[in-house]
Amino acid sequence: MTCSTKNFIVRLKKQKEDALEFVIDVYMPLVKAIAYKILQPLAKSDTVDECVNDVFLSVWQNAKQFNGEQEDFKKWIGMIAKYKAIDLYRILEKQQSREEQLEMEKQFTDKKDLQQQLLQREQKNELLFALSKLDILDRDIFVMKYFLGMKNTEIAEKLNITKAAVDNRLYRGKRKLANTIQLRESFI
Repeated sequence: MTCSTKNFIVRLKKQKEDALEFVIDVYMPLVKAIAYKILQPLAKSDTVDECVNDVFLSVWQNAKQFNGEQEDFKKWIGMIAKYKAIDLYRILEKQQSREEQLEMEKQFTDKKDLQQQLLQREQKNELLFALSKLDILDRDIFVMKYFLGMKNTEIAEKLNITKAAVDNRLYRGKRKLANTIQLRESFI
């Protein structure tokens, strides 16, 4: 038995595939128009097709719940299309909003990172300037200790001085650096 306008509802309720094919052939333009009207502000081509597929899947799964004639079926499938499209629109709108918010947060974080990098570079330059004001031996000790990560005993052996001399020079050098940086900040 083939599906026609007179028996497609009964055959659809019995889960006959030819009834679903008939419904798709007849009601596709209506369902697509409803979905397009609601979803077109999102400007995504796949969403309309996705919605149409969801509508026909829902019709297939809920055909037994339909009670009415052919004229009522057109209204029923139109309402399903409308509500499926609205649901999809809401989901995609929330998703788009979240993506925009994440993008804004990323831009804000990037700006903060840039500011942090600039601040670190400026502080490094100030420290290097202050180091340049130290004696050559003190400067070498600071470079070995804080840039090369050497221990005080290693520095003493390398420079042929005592460990106590290295300790004293580091202590005095830190005080000089602090004074130099404070004086420089007071002028700025």
